[in-house]
Amino acid sequence: MDYELAVENTPDTISGGTGVLLLHPSTGETDRIDTDFLATDTDHMLIISTRTTAREVEQKLEYYEVDEDRATILDTLSIERGYTRRRSENVHYVSSPDDLDGILEDAREWIESHDGKLRITVDSITEMAYYADDERTREAIEDLLDLLAEHDAVGLFHLSPEVHDEAIVSGYRDLFDGVVELSADGTVTSEF
Repeated sequence: MDYELAVENTPDTISGGTGVLLLHPSTGETDRIDTDFLATDTDHMLIISTRTTAREVEQKLEYYEVDEDRATILDTLSIERGYTRRRSENVHYVSSPDDLDGILEDAREWIESHDGKLRITVDSITEMAYYADDERTREAIEDLLDLLAEHDAVGLFHLSPEVHDEAIVSGYRDLFDGVVELSADGTVTSEF
């Protein structure tokens, strides 16, 4: 199954099972790329947020006019920060960004209980590694990519290269089928 990819300077479509790495400056404005990725040719989307709370993700989806009814948000921050939270059909929680087993379990349950064109975003690998460590984070990302391949889904994974050693960034580049780079001036380039 092919998926449209409505991100500037990228191929028109990608095949199911494709993981895309989004490299961006730590101050980069990634919302438009994220929402372009999610909003197009999608039946259901899972947004794994290790950088912002579910409420902030909902505001982003609303602002960019992404159909929130098709979105499930996995919030990894609210519990740790002590915010009020109520699990619902569309908002799930794990205890913290380093609860990688909880993130994987929730992602697996979500992907196995949805049909059609499925998209996952992870914002961000950098935050996961900050809370956990590089090795455990890499293993979790590999498991998520396996899930995509197993279920013919696609995913967009954020990484801020300036925060990581060059070897780690290079390792992630090799792991993904496509790499989209957002420069500080907003220019988008890609390699697939």
